[in-house]
Amino acid sequence: MDTTRILVTGGAGFLGSHLCERLLNEGKEVICLDNFFTGSKKNIIHMMDNPMFTLLEHDITNPLFIQVDQIYNLACPASPKHYQYDPVHTTKTSVMGMINMLGLAKRCDAKIMHASTSEVYGDPEVHPQRESYWGHVNPTGIRSCYDEGKRCAETLCFDYNRRHGAKVKVVRIFNTYGPRMHPDDGRVVSNFIVQALQNEPITLYGDGLQTRSFCYVDDLIEGFVRMMATPDEIIGPVNLGNPDEFTIKELAQQVLKITGSKSTLVQELLPADDPKQRQPDITLAKKLLDWAPKVPLADGLARTIGHFDELLMQKQKPALKVYPDQASVQTQAV
Repeated sequence: MDTTRILVTGGAGFLGSHLCERLLNEGKEVICLDNFFTGSKKNIIHMMDNPMFTLLEHDITNPLFIQVDQIYNLACPASPKHYQYDPVHTTKTSVMGMINMLGLAKRCDAKIMHASTSEVYGDPEVHPQRESYWGHVNPTGIRSCYDEGKRCAETLCFDYNRRHGAKVKVVRIFNTYGPRMHPDDGRVVSNFIVQALQNEPITLYGDGLQTRSFCYVDDLIEGFVRMMATPDEIIGPVNLGNPDEFTIKELAQQVLKITGSKSTLVQELLPADDPKQRQPDITLAKKLLDWAPKVPLADGLARTIGHFDELLMQKQKPALKVYPDQASVQTQAV
């Protein structure tokens, strides 16, 4: 029996819930920590009856005192809409939260993997982006709370390793999508799918020629697990993402094709500091982890669209409402 006890911060979120599920399937004991700012109990409800699963409601900006063997630090709102809602708390989550989780790892002598982001490269002047590139980031813009917070979190990981011998791992996540994405998170994949399924105009910011590389969630989680399993001397950072590059307009066209939607494309102004190009160089991931994504964009989009279609259908279904003071049962739209 595997007695590894693993903490997943942000465990009720999009990525965290998939990671918890994967670890449980491997027989690990999983502590799912979340403050439910963007995470949802709906993402983890199917795991709640598993005796190896524990839910802990907590904000990592506050210290935590438990005993664990491994820590996956995923806690932080990741979409611009969510991280810009309270930018100060976003920075605190990345910086103070990282300090608290590194302190926990130090006390427990636990391995800790930090989920960083491709946003540390900013609006890149090097393409594709490799780990040796230091980035082109605006330190005072509306995205800075996330970009610079994640950059500082990486600094903390390396300083704890150099100063205290902490067993740290750093991965940089490129655009990831899949089931359990928040339908209203403002990200391009969820935006396009929801708009297409409702036959609403699909919003292109700018001319739609800016590029992104989209990694399906199952592929990313495989990269997480492989990174955690590496020897202690392998720290990273390591890019995890799909190197297949698409324009935003091409993504919209694929979504329209798969959904059969009647939506039209409309253009709006490009948000400040929005990167014009994003493509990972995954040479290091291939070498160190023997990892590369396997799910093509069309296949991943089809699975994700099915999830969103089901969500939207559930919202339209009437729910039974029972009034305790009378025997009648009425329906009320959810």
